[in-house]
Amino acid sequence: MMQFHTKRLEIHPISDTDRDAVVQLLTDHRVNRTYMVPDFKTRDEAVRLFERLRDLSQMEGRFVAGIYLDGAFIGILNETEILDKSIELGYAILPQFHNCGYGTEVLSGAIQYLFSLGFNRVVAGAFEENKQSIRVMIKSGMQKLDQQDEIEYRGVVHRCVYYVIQKINPVE
Repeated sequence: MMQFHTKRLEIHPISDTDRDAVVQLLTDHRVNRTYMVPDFKTRDEAVRLFERLRDLSQMEGRFVAGIYLDGAFIGILNETEILDKSIELGYAILPQFHNCGYGTEVLSGAIQYLFSLGFNRVVAGAFEENKQSIRVMIKSGMQKLDQQDEIEYRGVVHRCVYYVIQKINPVE
């Protein structure tokens, strides 16, 4: 269960009261251009994904959480892959909260939180054309990896670029 706070944000499990805001995020056409979610045919399909995310966010050992500003849901932070002491994260913020520094704040906070839990490597990826997300990763101290993938999403092939930050272990 992921739970921490930053200067302005709280990151904690998703609750039932967040359903409408999470569904809004998952179905927003600006968000789902770059945050990979299914192409929902009905609102009920989006609600089912909300329920899955809510349940995952409340499980020990899982790293899925809501991002909250003054108690209101504004985004999501989630694991996409865990390999040993390395974790890959995804994140999305409602468009009305873009360009306020929240992405950088939450990603930087997540990196410190995950390092404190014993992870030594945090990775994040973005479609190459998603300059905002790439800027968030760079501002969070991440460095570009040589790794790239071509991912077909919603009928378009995107080049996905990856960024990484590694924990620097102090000399003992």
